[in-house]
Amino acid sequence: MSGPDRLSLEQARRLAVRAQLLAGGARLDPGIDGLRQVLRAVRCLQLDPVNVVARSHLLVLWSRLGDFDRAHLDTLLWRERWLFEYWAHAASIVLAEDYPVHHLMMRAFPRYAEVRNWMTSNEEFRRYILDRLRESGPLSAEAFEDRSAVGWVSTGWTHGRNVERMLDFLWKQGTVTVAGRDGLRRLWGPAEFPVAAELSQEEAVRRAAELALLALGVARERDIVRHFTRDRYPGLDLPSCGFARRVRVEGGTEDWWVHTDSFGLLDEERWAPRTTLLSPFDNLICDRERTRRLWGFAYKNEIYVPKHKRQYGAYTMPVLCDEELIGRVVPRADRRRGVLVIEGVFAEDGAAPEAGPAIAVAIESLAAFAGAGSVSYEGPVCEQWAGVLKGSSGT
Repeated sequence: MSGPDRLSLEQARRLAVRAQLLAGGARLDPGIDGLRQVLRAVRCLQLDPVNVVARSHLLVLWSRLGDFDRAHLDTLLWRERWLFEYWAHAASIVLAEDYPVHHLMMRAFPRYAEVRNWMTSNEEFRRYILDRLRESGPLSAEAFEDRSAVGWVSTGWTHGRNVERMLDFLWKQGTVTVAGRDGLRRLWGPAEFPVAAELSQEEAVRRAAELALLALGVARERDIVRHFTRDRYPGLDLPSCGFARRVRVEGGTEDWWVHTDSFGLLDEERWAPRTTLLSPFDNLICDRERTRRLWGFAYKNEIYVPKHKRQYGAYTMPVLCDEELIGRVVPRADRRRGVLVIEGVFAEDGAAPEAGPAIAVAIESLAAFAGAGSVSYEGPVCEQWAGVLKGSSGT
């Protein structure tokens, strides 16, 4: 479909938000079909152990679906194997139908001589792990003896963690896979992926770039390279890709790209705004530099910042209203009391007071998703929303 050669910031933001299924007066069907629809749009869900409110991958789905049944995600992961865990732009949940794209990394791994040499020196150790998994898997890392002939040397936290290193390398190689979970612990098993035609490097890069561009809505080449299969786009040539159209976005002279199928997202009749909160690792904002360029929204995850140096709070969720990022909410689930504690609410410059009621609804929905029976405002709340927010919770 043809589209404009130049986009206003509003149009660019609208493309980005709609591509991520974050628009629409009503959320998608929260059933298993809605999950599939969201996952096909975003292509990957970043995994992160932080559980201040809920795990990040669950929050990404909640922002789009509302209070969905988490058992459906388990069904897609562990029963149907429609999804699997692999390295996308970070450790992620990805689609089994994208296995040919991810196989590009698997067959190229390990790229670094340090890893190759370590695995060669530990061939017997590798065989021991694979034999154990074939005989007794799924198994956690703790089930294996450290039989390494040469220890892994690192200046970081992985130093000497030989079992974990071997499992991680075999995972990235596509030899083993995450076969289940025991809480946060991964349970490992032999990899069994669907039979699919192998893509050439050029085909895999082209397909990954197309999926990344569809998910981003509008992007520069560097945005694509940092998204989905991060830094795995050797030889990418967007001008030769028939699916990519070059555009200019207001406020700069850079080349941006839009998928030819995405211009229909600009249709005003199909635009229905929504207000929700976003995980710090939400696919819409996980590229901090792109977020700053499109929205002028400077976001920093402050969870590891010393308390006295934090600007907002340890765990901050941006507020998306229509196609704008208008503020930040700092929530914390107090599971002992069954309360969602709001440690702060901050508005961006120019944020409209009229957004208050919708933000209150979003916070109440988040509380329900986190299993909290009530919301308690125990920190600063910006003036333009204070009356509505505190009035809605009774605090």
